[in-house]
Amino acid sequence: MRIKITLVLGLISCIFQTNAQTDTIKRDTLNEVVITTNRIDIPFKKNSRTIQIVTADIIKKSAATNIADVLQQVAGVDIRRRGTAGSQADLYIRGGGFDQTLLLIDGIKMDDAQTGHHTLNAALPLEVIERIEIIKGPAARVYGQNAFTGAINIVTKKKLNNNVSANVEAGSFGQLNGSVTLEKDSENTTLIAHIGTLTSDGYRVNSDYKNYNYFVKGVFNKQIQPINVIATFFDKKFGAQNFYTPESFGFNEYEETQNSLIGVSTSFKSENFKITPRVYWRRGQDIFLLKRDDPAFYRNLHITNKVGAEANASYNSNLGITGFGLDVSRVSISSNNLGQRDRIMANLFLEHRFNLGNFDITPGVAVTYFSDFKFHAFPGLDIGYRFSEKFKVYGNIGTTFRIPTYTDLYYNDRSTSGNPNLQPEEAFAQEIGFKYTNGAFSGNLSFFNRDSDNLIDFIRPDANTNVFTATNIANVNTKGFEVDANYGFKINEFQQNIAVGYTLLEDDIIDQNRDLSRYSLNTLKHHFTTRLRTQLFKNVSQNIIYKHAERLDGQSYNVWDASIMINLNKLEFTFTANNIFSADYVESGFVPMPASNILFGLRYNF
Repeated sequence: MRIKITLVLGLISCIFQTNAQTDTIKRDTLNEVVITTNRIDIPFKKNSRTIQIVTADIIKKSAATNIADVLQQVAGVDIRRRGTAGSQADLYIRGGGFDQTLLLIDGIKMDDAQTGHHTLNAALPLEVIERIEIIKGPAARVYGQNAFTGAINIVTKKKLNNNVSANVEAGSFGQLNGSVTLEKDSENTTLIAHIGTLTSDGYRVNSDYKNYNYFVKGVFNKQIQPINVIATFFDKKFGAQNFYTPESFGFNEYEETQNSLIGVSTSFKSENFKITPRVYWRRGQDIFLLKRDDPAFYRNLHITNKVGAEANASYNSNLGITGFGLDVSRVSISSNNLGQRDRIMANLFLEHRFNLGNFDITPGVAVTYFSDFKFHAFPGLDIGYRFSEKFKVYGNIGTTFRIPTYTDLYYNDRSTSGNPNLQPEEAFAQEIGFKYTNGAFSGNLSFFNRDSDNLIDFIRPDANTNVFTATNIANVNTKGFEVDANYGFKINEFQQNIAVGYTLLEDDIIDQNRDLSRYSLNTLKHHFTTRLRTQLFKNVSQNIIYKHAERLDGQSYNVWDASIMINLNKLEFTFTANNIFSADYVESGFVPMPASNILFGLRYNF
């Protein structure tokens, strides 16, 4: 551990000591980015939480082809994949579970009542993403339940650089990807559309996939009262070898998922008041076969629907900014295993930001009603003090909670038993952090602690029992720190960039459930990432990404990825290499990750 921390501090020290021509660098500053929370919009540099922004430029140069691979490069975010192309991946922040992180698309909550395993099924194609906002720490006060350990908001593009672009990729394991992205802009209407497909023969037995992505975003009536419409449909079919059972069982698992969203919103603004009403419908479908060639042997079919309406508002006065909102939705599921169930949810939010000299103070509270879990309230407080334009100290405290999913409550098979008597998870979290920005350098250091109660896990009461039962386990303490630094400099008038991140996380789950837990014992204890983007010639740039991970169960691995981009006017060539040195590792369950593999790409902008 001492060696890892010394490595991080040494890299940061080198960044400070480099005498590059930073005064002339044109860099993608984040200072002007406004964090699009549902109620109070705050510029990035004024926010008093730990928030990271992944811009479209970072995404393009990340050597990644999907959101799961992009988020892998963010320290403190643990993406546990089962294969390539994000066919199935689970999302964790700061040691939480896959049910404890909320995903949003343009502020629309994409939680799945069946299971958090489907969270990233809603992830958008990279071509239409403007930025990804990663909010670490409890965010229930802002977003409601499921934002237990954090939230990720995907902000879509308002405009494309080219009217039409076409992309083709081919590589290892029979990978063949293709997509078309286009924009139609007129005086009163803007339309963005994307169609894409990702296919592969698979890197191991029964790991093939066929994924189809459809995305449409429109702004209508721009001259009078703009109306924003977003619609998505993602269809995935993939071999799920050992996703849920070990190799020794001999099953040939298979899964198909669908995820769709329709949302309509508008905004009414005056000098001091803004209100944004929205209606939306999210649908999910999951078909699972234990034996791919024998559907009658064991088959699960789940269909979930969430229909909601919300209104979020903010008011500026001499006392600061007041944010408030109301979100009402109905969630239902139809399942041959989980039954026919539904619930009504209502969320009421209120917060106010005071600016007192160099201090900013934001108290807030959210009150939530569930038809099957009644009322819950979770208050919180953010405080920041700015010593100068370059340096800020901040802290926040808050309570958060998560109600059980329908899988937690009702799922049953020969090795798994749900528990309808489960209680909601609860936690009290605290954090203190430091932000520093000086020209081309930016850095963030934060320390966090979370005391959780009634955490839900599937456990066995003893080693002689084969059935894992959903259980509220004892109190769990999670603590740690993380550091992120980013530095831009020039070599021969070309922009270069280096970014490093490190997270240390400790919890006491392993002391309570050794060998008996299905999900909890795989937390990332050490997570180090670094990304070097260089350009030495006018039309050629390259990227090297390194990730080190050490989990609480003792598994440790190092993964290197790289990419080269060649731009020739309207034509762009890419070459991506993943897991260059063929590290042998598992991120989730019983599924080994692929060895070294490559992908060639060609994009043409019309």
